[in-house]
Amino acid sequence: MKTYLFSLALSASSLMCFAQANISPAKKQSKTIAITGATIHVGNGSVIENGTLLFGNGKIIAVAASGQVPQGDVMSINASGKHIYPGFIAATTNLGLTEIEAVKATLDFEEIGDYNSHIRSIVAYNTDSKVPATLRSNGILMAQPTPQGGVISGSSSVVQLDAWNWEDAALRKDDAMHMSWPATPRFRGYGRPQLAPEVLAERTQSAINQLTSFFAEAKAYAEMGKPEVINTRFEAMKPVFAGTEKLFIEAESQKNIVAAVNFAKGFGITPVITGADEAYLIIDFLKANNITVVVKQPHALPNNNDDDVNMPYKNAAILANAGLNVVLSIDGYWQQRNLPFMAGTVTAWGLDKEKALSTITLNAAKAMGTDQTTGSIEVGKDATFFISAGDALDMKTNKVEQAFIQGRDINLDNLHKQLDKKFSDKYAAEQ
Repeated sequence: MKTYLFSLALSASSLMCFAQANISPAKKQSKTIAITGATIHVGNGSVIENGTLLFGNGKIIAVAASGQVPQGDVMSINASGKHIYPGFIAATTNLGLTEIEAVKATLDFEEIGDYNSHIRSIVAYNTDSKVPATLRSNGILMAQPTPQGGVISGSSSVVQLDAWNWEDAALRKDDAMHMSWPATPRFRGYGRPQLAPEVLAERTQSAINQLTSFFAEAKAYAEMGKPEVINTRFEAMKPVFAGTEKLFIEAESQKNIVAAVNFAKGFGITPVITGADEAYLIIDFLKANNITVVVKQPHALPNNNDDDVNMPYKNAAILANAGLNVVLSIDGYWQQRNLPFMAGTVTAWGLDKEKALSTITLNAAKAMGTDQTTGSIEVGKDATFFISAGDALDMKTNKVEQAFIQGRDINLDNLHKQLDKKFSDKYAAEQ
C-alpha cells in the first residue's frame, strides 16, 4: 500500500511537471512606460482617478492625476476604465517551500527540533514551483516564505514571484525570525485532555522557562563581541537583538499575546504578533506597545465555543479601525491565490476598501521592513503592480490583464489557465 501511494504521488508530481510548459522570468525593463487613464489604488489609502503612472528602469518615476504622457521614447498603455493596484504580498506562507504534500522530498518548510533559529527559508525557496504562476494571475506578486514547526522555526525572507533562482527572487533576505509562544492546549469540546490541567500548565511553564533561557544566552552571546567558538543558533539571533531583523511570534489567546509581547519587550524587542484570534480583546495594550498584528484568514471558525460566529470576519476590521497596523494572511500555499478575496471579505464586515487593500500591500511591507521599496505605488519605489479590468478584491470582477515586477512585464500564463483552455477547446470542437 505504501509503495502504491508513493507511486501515485510520484505520478502526480510528474504530471504537474510536464503538464505546464516552463515559463521563463521576464526580461529587464528596457523602455520607459506610461500607463494612462486608470484608477490608481495607491495602497496607502488614497485613490487617483484617471491617473497616469510613469516608470522606467524598474522604478516608479511619476504618479499623477490626468498627467500628460512625456514626449520622447516612451511606450504608452491606455488603461481607461481599468484599475492599477500595487502587487499583493502573501505573508507568513510556506509558498515555495512545499510542492506536493504527499511527497516528503518536496516539503522543506519544517526542520526537526524546537530551536532552529539558524534555519533560513530563502535557501530552500523553489523558484521552479508551479504555484507562484497561479498566484500572479490574481495579483499576488510578492511573498514571505516562512519556516514552521518547533518553538523557534527560523528566518523568513521576502521574495518576488518571477525569478530564475532564490538569489534573483530575494527582495529582503532574513526579514524576520519566527517563533510560536508556548501555550497550554485548549480543548474545544472535541475531546478530553489525556493529562491533568496542572500537568499541562507545568509543561507549558517549563517550555517558557527554556525559551527564556535560550533568549538570555543568545543575547549574552550577541553582546560578547567576537566569540572564540561559533554557536550557529545564537549567531542567527544577533540581527534580532540588533533590530535589523523582526521577531514574529505566533500567539492566539489574549493571555498568550500579552505574555509574548512582554517577553519580547524584556529583551528590547518590539514583536509582530501572528494568529492573534483574541487580539480584539486587548486593543489598548497592543496600541500602547506599537504592535503590528498579522491576522488569519476571515474564512474560519471562531476561536472559542462562545465567540461570535462572525468574529473571524470582523477581527481585521476591529483592529484596523482601532488604529493598529493589520496584515491579512491565509493558510497554505495553493490557497494564497484567494488572498485578495479574503481582503474583499473584510470590507463586507466593517473595513474601508482601501484600508483592506493596505492589509495585503503597504501594511504587509511595513511589517516585513520592505516598505521603502514595495507595498504602494509611489515615486521611487519598485514598479511592482498590476492592471485589473475590475475590482481586484472581488472574485467576480478580478481580472488581471497585465502585471509588472520591478518594471518587468511578466508572463501571466499558468497551469490552471492551460487546463481551462485545453478542455474549453475540446468541448467547443465537439459542439
